[in-house]
Amino acid sequence: MLSSKEYYRTVNAKRKIPRTPPDFSRRSYAPELLDDPDIPFADIKRNMQELEFINTHLGGHAITTEGILSLMSNRKQVHICEIGCGGGDNLKAIEKYLSRKGIETCFTGIDIKDTCIQYAKENTQHLHNTNFICADYRDAVLSEKPDIIFSSLFCHHFTDEDVKNIIEWKYRNAKIGFFINDLQRHPLAFHSIRILSNMFSSSYLVKNDAPLSVQRGFSKDDWFRIMSSANIPGLRASIKWKWAFRWLITVSKDQIPGSGSSNLYNE
Repeated sequence: MLSSKEYYRTVNAKRKIPRTPPDFSRRSYAPELLDDPDIPFADIKRNMQELEFINTHLGGHAITTEGILSLMSNRKQVHICEIGCGGGDNLKAIEKYLSRKGIETCFTGIDIKDTCIQYAKENTQHLHNTNFICADYRDAVLSEKPDIIFSSLFCHHFTDEDVKNIIEWKYRNAKIGFFINDLQRHPLAFHSIRILSNMFSSSYLVKNDAPLSVQRGFSKDDWFRIMSSANIPGLRASIKWKWAFRWLITVSKDQIPGSGSSNLYNE
């Protein structure tokens, strides 16, 4: 495994590629550094810490909590599964919020990177009834179906076809429903996060990947197209725009009759 400095030099040497102006009319599929399997653990950890700060202060955790509440009804117990759980910061934020309401929680976190799972276990030591699985989500063995499955800042790492498959997997494996919290592709979001990350971030992963993540993000039309292509008869999905430049896509299985055409609505 390379050291942080060695890895950073290698990355810079590989990325001497002429930059073209960003095209926001379509999703970018340029690879993010975070998807590289050889990133040193110290760099992954710093990236996860900064993402937790961003989610806390730019509303990402609040959107995730809203997604949970929209599916909870009056339940006092809930099993929640996150795919692409990263450092576990979403699970911490959910537990903190639901515990105040007297709701008993059980968590499953799934991530393909063993370094992310290692850090997530460190980062969530105070959580009870929490299980982490290091695997591709498609290969993860769940001891029971979770009530709610969600992902946050996960889908933009994949192609539209992959996202459709993620949606179908969540539908098959969730008891109550699922949701997606992910980025809007927008010029203001791109330029803002590029400026902020260069000013305040000490992570080269965040500085490189944060603006690129926006380019890989979604428009409303993208979501309507992807959700409509999912093989879920009678799919009913809520598509909400949320500040700052996020989409919250929510599907309740209670509202899917099992036949008929898809019903997608923007709020």
